[in-house]
Amino acid sequence: MKLRIKLTLANLLFKLLFISIFVVVTPWLSQRINLYQTDNELIEKREDVIALIAEYGVEPFITSDTDDIFASYNILKEEYIVLEQANQTEYWNYIELSPRRLGDETIDYRVLNYGFLVDGQSYLLEIGKSLSSIAAAEDNVRRITWLFLLAFLLISSLFEMFYTGVILRPFKQLTRKIAQTDDPEKFETTPLTTGTSDFKVLDQTLNALMEKIKLQIKNEKQITQNISHELLTPVSTLRLILESLLQDETLPEQEAAKVEEALHTLHRLKTLVNALLKIARIESSQYLKNEKVNLGGLLQQVVEELEHLAMDKHIDIQLINLENLWLKEGNSSLLFSMFYNVLNNALKNTPGYGRVIIEGMFISANRAICIGDNGPGISAEMQPHLFTRFKKQNPADHSGSGLGLAITKAIADFHQVDIKVDSEEGRGSRFIFVLPPL
Repeated sequence: MKLRIKLTLANLLFKLLFISIFVVVTPWLSQRINLYQTDNELIEKREDVIALIAEYGVEPFITSDTDDIFASYNILKEEYIVLEQANQTEYWNYIELSPRRLGDETIDYRVLNYGFLVDGQSYLLEIGKSLSSIAAAEDNVRRITWLFLLAFLLISSLFEMFYTGVILRPFKQLTRKIAQTDDPEKFETTPLTTGTSDFKVLDQTLNALMEKIKLQIKNEKQITQNISHELLTPVSTLRLILESLLQDETLPEQEAAKVEEALHTLHRLKTLVNALLKIARIESSQYLKNEKVNLGGLLQQVVEELEHLAMDKHIDIQLINLENLWLKEGNSSLLFSMFYNVLNNALKNTPGYGRVIIEGMFISANRAICIGDNGPGISAEMQPHLFTRFKKQNPADHSGSGLGLAITKAIADFHQVDIKVDSEEGRGSRFIFVLPPL
């Protein structure tokens, strides 16, 4: 799961937890707040009534015709006020929940009871507000709160998705840059543009690591080149010594056979050293790429070079759509070796009376050359190691050094040619060379 999604989910879970707690607490809290607000409203109305009585007296409310009591309900019976004479020695001042029967129905009210004295006469003031109106207010508040929470959850989640995407954009740039780099020496070390110090440190650390890797690879290539170069001299010397021994007519036949075997081994060693030296020189860019190479013509030369091997096994080599295939900047000698190694392997692994096809094509608008055969194919386990040094496509074949495809890969990388392998056991192999744009 992506970090962006994880951060968003973590924030979403926290919000859901907070909302769950809020939902549990809200009814009780809403009720307490509404009751508190209702009590304050009742007290304010009490003060208004007392102020009117202080200014006008009780006569506007209670007269001889009112039976010593005044009562008033609003049209929906949500609120009422009662003022009556009372014979009491205590003056009440409290708020309670009390039912009132009005006609055929009983209504629960929040009632303020207040006793006071006017001109020596005790009066009781009741001001009530129905609980149904309070509950309706609670429902409205709860509904609005729910809508607000849902809107907040949706908007905040979308914002976090967008914002975390913006924050993690430098991280995506780093991963994309690493994924697009198949050679540490070509790694782009331009500093990352970001305001996040953590990503700056990561970018600097990555660049420093790549520089160390570049240095290690450079040293390894230099060591390989030096060793290979130094080995050529003693190998050549040994070869001269062994050849001079063979020219000695007094050398016993059994000893001569051993010398010939040693010469054969020495020849393989020299081939191996030359191959390692060639790889080192290619990887260190010691070859020039100053030729415009006709790849179709070059492949024709490769086929002619290996035609005897095809004829011996009665293998049919077909060249298709190879016209107008050019490489703007290349080294024809190296490119010859690249195609030679692959075609040579194809001919070796294709059974008698088989077929090898060399075809020009397009892959995603890029020019490409495919060398395919109907041989035994390459196992899935072997394919990741095809271009590894000293790994042979056919382990039973002891004739080669195991460096042919490694040289092919080095030459391809040198020319910015991408090699793709499509193979399945029993169905042949296809080596596809995707050429760089013109």
